[in-house]
Parts: sequence; C-alpha cells; structure tokens
Amino acid sequence: MTTIILVRHGQTEWNRIERFRGRIDLELNPTGLDQAHKTAIRIHKSWKPVAIYSSPLKRAIQTASAVAELTHNQVEQVSELIDIDYGEWQGLSPEEARLRWPDQIDAWYQHPEQAIIPGGETLTQVQNRAIAFIHLISKMDTNGTLLLVSHTVVNRLILLGLMGLGINHFWRLRQEPCAINIIEVNDNEYTLVGMNDICHLEYF
Repeated sequence: MTTIILVRHGQTEWNRIERFRGRIDLELNPTGLDQAHKTAIRIHKSWKPVAIYSSPLKRAIQTASAVAELTHNQVEQVSELIDIDYGEWQGLSPEEARLRWPDQIDAWYQHPEQAIIPGGETLTQVQNRAIAFIHLISKMDTNGTLLLVSHTVVNRLILLGLMGLGINHFWRLRQEPCAINIIEVNDNEYTLVGMNDICHLEYF
C-alpha cells in the first residue's frame, strides 16, 4: 500500500490579502515559515516519506524543504504540481478582476467547472495534469509514503478527482495553508483518510 501525504504550502502575503497568485513566484511570509516548520515536525513524527515532490514555485519548495531537512530527503520539483496559470488575473484581487471580467469572475465562483480565465488554464486542464502525476507515482512506489507539496487549487482538484467528484464541487473543499491530506492507495483504489488537517499548527 502507498500512502500519499498531500500538503498545501504555507502562507504568503498574497494569501493573507487574497490576490490571484498562480505562477507568480512568491516566498513564504514569517507566518508561512512557521507553519512550514510545524508541518515538518508533524510529518517527521508521524510518517517516514521515501520521496518528496514539490511544485517548482518558491512557496511550495520552502514548505517541502522544511520537511526534507528533518526527514533527510531530497525535494524533487515537478511541473505537474505547479499552481494554476491565472493568466491575466495574476496579481489582481478578485474585486479588481471583476471590474474587467465580471462574467468570468461570476462563473469562477458560481460555476467553476465552466470558468474560462483570460489567458490562463481551466480547472479541467489543471486536474488532468495533476491526476496523471498521482497515477504515475502510485504505480512507481507501492510500499511507501510519498509527500507532495502543492497549492490550494491543485490540491482541491486532486482530491475531487480521486474521489470521483465533479469540479462543480470545487468551492466545497477547504485547503488551509499547510493543511495535510492523507490518501491511501491500494490496488489502484484511492481512499481519503484525512483532509485539511491543520491541528499541528496549534499543537507544535
């Protein structure tokens, strides 16, 4: 059996003030660095990852590296886990984007499965690349714990895809900074054991 520990990166300033982040390469803020450290302690105490995969963006790499330092792993950067390309929305607040693309923003929040981001990716495109990577690593390692560090959009789409739920449920999942999700893989079947766990941020 393979166990996948799926983690969202820690807080950045644009998480705190809510801007479309996407491919903009933000670093963790002091709160995010503390969250990454606490997440590393939790993972080190609870699991023994045999591999760590990360989005190539700094906020994810910093989070993954905090774990790698304690677990003595290397971080492998993989493009399949990179954040959604928000196209022309990147760097804008939702309110700023709404001034230029009111219909598209309404679709994003009300019908995410239909949303078209100007110059960006669709949620289906993001889900396809992320799920393909999950299937790949699940077949490569059948008896170990794999740690993946990615982003709220990617994580939600992975969880929905593995559970067979439609993208229309996108906003019904939460992924807080440094949330831990636990997925067990057995005979190509995926079982969600835990989701959006942030207890370690208070405990450690």
